[in-house]
Amino acid sequence: MFYRPADGHGLPHNPFNALVTPRPIGWISTRGKDGADNLAPYSFFNAVAYVPPQVMFASTGAKPDRDNTKDSVAHIRETGVFCANIVEEAMIEAMNTSSATFAREISEFDRAGLDRAPCREIDCARIYGAPAALECRVTQIVQLAGAANTVVFGEVVGIHLRDDCLNEGIFDITRFRPVARLGYRDYTVVRETFTLARPDEG
Repeated sequence: MFYRPADGHGLPHNPFNALVTPRPIGWISTRGKDGADNLAPYSFFNAVAYVPPQVMFASTGAKPDRDNTKDSVAHIRETGVFCANIVEEAMIEAMNTSSATFAREISEFDRAGLDRAPCREIDCARIYGAPAALECRVTQIVQLAGAANTVVFGEVVGIHLRDDCLNEGIFDITRFRPVARLGYRDYTVVRETFTLARPDEG
């Protein structure tokens, strides 16, 4: 099968949604100038550089009360900061609850039953007990083609690691099992890993 996205695919569901998988989930927490906290999961999320450490996430939707974007991006435009929390298997239901569309004055932390913890380098809440949380200062906000498609890049200026996720000096994902997005409504949990040495490592 071949299709041009501009012409449509003719299938019951869009196959593009399931092609680039698994995708890590950035559970993005923000705080507006009015002090309101927001939390939302984004599966267009990834690390993009080591030195200095940088991450990105893309928002592809809009709310009628947020001028063609979502609460996360609206807050980031106001403050220039965000926190990317890492999702573990034990937090799947809370993550899903926080993906609902709520009025701007309602905090997803509260709806999902999650405790807040303060960030150290930025004025923002993070998820208490998350395996890791990356405090970020925005470096770029890029508007993409299409309605309400926005990419946010941030430099990581502070990192929180949950102590039980450290194993002999390594951040060990098998100790918390990260969640990843597949296609459509499907997700997966990382339970097995393997190691490969690069051919030029000697």
